[in-house]
Amino acid sequence: MRYFVTLPSGRELPVDVTHLPGGGIQAALEGRTLDVDALGSGSSTHLLMEGRGVELWLEGTGPQVGAVANGRRFYAQVESERSRDALGASKGQGQGGGLLKTPMPGRVLKVLVQEGETIRAGQPLVVVEAMKMENELGAERDGVVKAIFVSPGATVEGGAKLLEVE
Repeated sequence: MRYFVTLPSGRELPVDVTHLPGGGIQAALEGRTLDVDALGSGSSTHLLMEGRGVELWLEGTGPQVGAVANGRRFYAQVESERSRDALGASKGQGQGGGLLKTPMPGRVLKVLVQEGETIRAGQPLVVVEAMKMENELGAERDGVVKAIFVSPGATVEGGAKLLEVE
């Protein structure tokens, strides 16, 4: 089954997950294949990946998921290919043709650019606080900021449009 994981930066990773006969999982992403064994269920799981142990705690419900892995907190939006198809979405639509969206509910702390500003791929654009962490959301590509839809202090839902780049 294919999943799409959208990171706080807005970068989307396709991940192919295969359940193996022995109960393990094989995950393929970015040209690498990882063998994973999971012990536990619910919000706390111990993963054994390529011989390395990872303690994982999950928070929230899909598609927005918060996680703590080996003491490091992060969040991501996780969608299965099936759920995307059911919603009529297609691969590559995660950032919707130049729209920067927040992957999780939170509060806008800073808008680091202005309308009309030329930006570079990877440049931080907006800082959003989610799950008690500050997350810089960056540009997927070079362009010009066409519109800004939020201001500092605004509360945003997961998937909310923050700004548009052309």
